[in-house]
Amino acid sequence: MRVRLGKARHRAKKRLFKEARGNFGGRSKLLRTVKETIVRSRAYATRDRRVRKREFRALWITRITAAVREHGLSYSAFIHGLKLANVELNRKQLSELAIHNPEVFGEIVELSRNARSSAA
Repeated sequence: MRVRLGKARHRAKKRLFKEARGNFGGRSKLLRTVKETIVRSRAYATRDRRVRKREFRALWITRITAAVREHGLSYSAFIHGLKLANVELNRKQLSELAIHNPEVFGEIVELSRNARSSAA
């Protein structure tokens, strides 16, 4: 007897079409194109999970740089001072402090500046 795969095939196609929803034209309507689209979208998703981390780190560094310049210090000097002072705040935390608690961030900048001057 011949195996017809009706229900299983329908379920498999339905799963693919559901994942391809929102794409333009044949990319959400035609099976072959949908398969190609999904393969590509999964590759982008994998790659961009790593890219997102890079972009956020760059954003935090930009924010810290802007905040530190207001106190007359460069970013690299600030980070160096933090290392010397054994301050273990990451860049995300520093960025949040610079935005939401500028007075606390100012104290951290002074701590960094003092650590650099005492080490020199």
